[in-house]
Amino acid sequence: MAYLVDTNVLVRLAVPADPRHLRARRAVEALEDEGLYVASQNFVEFWNVATRPIENNGLGQTTTVADQVLKGLEEAFSRLPEPPEIYERWRELVVRLGVSGVKVHDARLVAFMLAHDIVRILTFNVDDFQRYEVLGIRAVDPEEVEAES
Repeated sequence: MAYLVDTNVLVRLAVPADPRHLRARRAVEALEDEGLYVASQNFVEFWNVATRPIENNGLGQTTTVADQVLKGLEEAFSRLPEPPEIYERWRELVVRLGVSGVKVHDARLVAFMLAHDIVRILTFNVDDFQRYEVLGIRAVDPEEVEAES
């Protein structure tokens, strides 16, 4: 069963010194045969975190370093195309479920998942996706994957 890989997992994969790096890597390795995908949005969000200053909860990478890391992620994960109806799906979700603030980005990922018939997302932020369980979306923590394998 296919998974969308959340940006927070990509960030952990990109930083070997991160305490969650090993969990992210092991989960990705365990799920390789299931099909691991990303949206363009994941790479955009990754760039934001990678190039944001450390004091602002970023990685503080230069654009040159971020470019090299992003190239590696692009090679490691299949990026699915943006469906033409993504905006309409997103808008319906945020209105229907009352999504606001920073959580609208997660709603867009869910709209993307639904458009591609993907019902699982690999994420360290499982709670952020609980509201989408009514739509059949299941958030899976990398630690859960490690426990199952």
